[in-house]
Amino acid sequence: MRNASLVVAMVVLVAAVWAWSVQDKAAPATPAAKAAPAAQGVSDKHIDLVICLDTSNSMDGLVESAKQKLWAVVNELATARPRPNLRVGLYQYGNDGLNAETGWVQQLCPLTDDLDSVYAKLFPLRTNGGTEFVARVVRSAVNDLDWNMARDTLRVIYVAGNEPATQDAKFGLQDICKAAASKGIIVNTIFCGGVEEGRRTGWQDAATWADGQYASIDQNSGTVVVATQYDKKLAELGAKLNTTYVAYGKAGAVGAAQQTAMDASAGRLNAPAAAERAVAKSTVLYRNASWDLVDAAKDGKVDLDKVPEKDLPENMQKMTVGERKQYVAEQAKNREAVQAEIKDLSAKRDVEVKQKMAEQGLDESKSMDSAVRASIRAQAQKKDFKFEQK
Repeated sequence: MRNASLVVAMVVLVAAVWAWSVQDKAAPATPAAKAAPAAQGVSDKHIDLVICLDTSNSMDGLVESAKQKLWAVVNELATARPRPNLRVGLYQYGNDGLNAETGWVQQLCPLTDDLDSVYAKLFPLRTNGGTEFVARVVRSAVNDLDWNMARDTLRVIYVAGNEPATQDAKFGLQDICKAAASKGIIVNTIFCGGVEEGRRTGWQDAATWADGQYASIDQNSGTVVVATQYDKKLAELGAKLNTTYVAYGKAGAVGAAQQTAMDASAGRLNAPAAAERAVAKSTVLYRNASWDLVDAAKDGKVDLDKVPEKDLPENMQKMTVGERKQYVAEQAKNREAVQAEIKDLSAKRDVEVKQKMAEQGLDESKSMDSAVRASIRAQAQKKDFKFEQK
């Protein structure tokens, strides 16, 4: 196993597929999911993206890059038009600490639009040992997740690793990948090593069989991280954004606590990671209707006339229905103001990042970031998404 100090804008790695239904010889597919209603500010077009990370001993660089670059990938998808309904799922594989009966594969997070819950599962990941069965983790993702099967949904799996992709003696990689493609699920592969070695060891074939793209990552390229004068202020605005959330119901306290905890997790990485997270929180892809009254009201998930008093935060419990509606509307307005400030600073930050990269001769061309963004755009454009120029 080689050390892979690569760049993975992956997790949140991204999207894509069409819709047909064919039986997998190895196991039956789960029933097709109905399209969920679109949230306010987004279209009724969907992106389902699943990230499968090799967490064997040699993959510390991959895992750390995913933590660093997840929010940057979300920000890339936020530039898509029309605005997609984004759900992300997360798997790890190849770790000796996992169950041998599952082929050392573990679903960490099902497909969800709660991006904080994905990051909460990603951040604690640690590497250990490993037998890496690429076919097994792809099979699990294809068959066990509740994919949106609307015809124009973009459905995609990203699987990254650095050992031969054909090690699984129980399930044939070609059969698994072709079964994925027949169900409209694209499989993109990322080999952490030399391009020719990845071709020799099945990574390119796997992508070809599943209508995906193959990329190799230079293990010595590292994650490109550029600090700017705007990072600290963006992180502060991200924290200010939290004050506009109105936690309600049983999930409220947990959701609000998780939001704050994930801010802290990004901040512990470095200032640029915290800045990228703040920017992601300012986009319509960051939604918390399951615990926040502002998002829930916008998405039509709650009727403020009928929310039980006990489910409201203490400061709202004695309000009249009219006062509740006014308070939620004021919080929504406050949020929009903070988001606008974040977007303004983010644009300035992008300019400075590009300038510093040029000045320092930094090259992202062999980074995971670059590989993911290129394939995302190409595959999303086939589903009639267009991307803003940054």
